[in-house]
Amino acid sequence: MSVTLAHYLAVSGVVFGIGIAVALSKRNAIAVLMGVELMLNAVNLTFLAFSRFSAAFSENSAPIAGHVFVVFVLTVAAAEAAVALAMAVLVYRRRETVDLDRINLMRW
Repeated sequence: MSVTLAHYLAVSGVVFGIGIAVALSKRNAIAVLMGVELMLNAVNLTFLAFSRFSAAFSENSAPIAGHVFVVFVLTVAAAEAAVALAMAVLVYRRRETVDLDRINLMRW
């Protein structure tokens, strides 16, 4: 049995669904960020799968194109995580909680 594009897309869909469920159901800011990271990793898996299988179907396509997108997405995800965690630390210092329901940033 060989692994096909459908297998990769199914795993990516499941990971993306878990990421959405975590991001929408949790009240903790750190857990929401983890859900967003899961969604970004699911997109990375999809890019890599399409890159791998598009190279198998045509001789003219560059298989490295999907990998370039993955590097860009990982860079954006790392920057997003760094900025969001810094903001979470600042909010925790001020409010002493990271519960999204208890944080009202309009009033300091």
